[in-house]
Amino acid sequence: MSIQYEAPLADSFGVADSFPKDFGYGEEEEEEDIEDNPTPSDSKPRILLMGLRRSGKSSIQKVVFHKMSPNETLFLESTNKIYKDDISSSSFVNFQIWDFPGQVDFFDPTFDYEMIFRGTGALIFVIDAQDDYVEALGRLHLTVSRAYRVNPEINFEVFIHKVDGLSDDHKIETQRDIHQRANDDLADASLEKLHLSFYLTSIYDHSIFEAFSKVVQKLLPQLPTLENLLNIFISNSGIEKAFLFDVVSKIYIATDSSPVDMQSYELCCDMIDVVIDVSCIYGLKEDGTGSAYDKESMAIIRLNNTTVLYLKEVTKFLALVCILREESFERKGLIDYNFHCFRKAIHEVFEVGVSTSRTSTQPAGTPLMKTVALNGTPRSTV
Repeated sequence: MSIQYEAPLADSFGVADSFPKDFGYGEEEEEEDIEDNPTPSDSKPRILLMGLRRSGKSSIQKVVFHKMSPNETLFLESTNKIYKDDISSSSFVNFQIWDFPGQVDFFDPTFDYEMIFRGTGALIFVIDAQDDYVEALGRLHLTVSRAYRVNPEINFEVFIHKVDGLSDDHKIETQRDIHQRANDDLADASLEKLHLSFYLTSIYDHSIFEAFSKVVQKLLPQLPTLENLLNIFISNSGIEKAFLFDVVSKIYIATDSSPVDMQSYELCCDMIDVVIDVSCIYGLKEDGTGSAYDKESMAIIRLNNTTVLYLKEVTKFLALVCILREESFERKGLIDYNFHCFRKAIHEVFEVGVSTSRTSTQPAGTPLMKTVALNGTPRSTV
């Protein structure tokens, strides 16, 4: 489905949460005890969500991967078991999200924490910025130090969460204080090699999506190649900025080497909303069958400041969203030809990656990528 849409440039952009409920990831798994119910999917690379009670872990998961409205998360019950969410059914990256209850001491002898950390690609520790975070910093140090000894390859990420209620100065001061204290604790424990990445996040704006994008990008071995392809594409097409999005979650798995402007990212997220919403209304058949996002999906939005947003389908899971000037868009034929070459190269990159992984042992914690045919449909998973 093709859409051309002219819209004024808004002053601000809220969080995008208008996806139809049936467009997204598959059925959510029930909460379960990790020790009692081992499953074959446990071997998939995983991202762990940890932190104290009421820090916002479950809300992050629901908003990013299940399109829940931020306001609806106010009614979520506190998590009391380890919650495993396999998001690979509709995502380009094949991994699990494990949500750990804040009140559970998983270093208790009844938990096999070595097994938990051994197959982990990233550990996200969520700190409530609006609460006293002294206890949270103590738990952070205990968690990352033990995890590092089990698996030094884990990426350690700290989400300084719920910053929507803080002033800009308070945000910066809070991040500086948490950064200083956390790294001082690591230095005292002789863990200087352990690197922590810090992000200011909120579910009420796009900061949580951008932070998760950075987390997922670190797990992609193909990231340098993707960035290089995007650089070549935009330099030969007169495009100012390009993002490669996972359509459902609005996580961008790659962008070109120019700095990411938050407003540009928000514009692209909102464009994906427009495309999916309009496609669900007008793009399905009369009997309701069909797909809201397929190989024909394309959209052009012209803003009132001579900026054009251009979206094209790359695979069933991915979309390329570009920002460019109207005068550059006059060469649409050249852009479309370059996009065809870019799309073909993307498929070749992941075809090579999948075939290589079949003949070699994949490191623990590396996401498995879906094999894709040229029409963007998945062939199989490794």
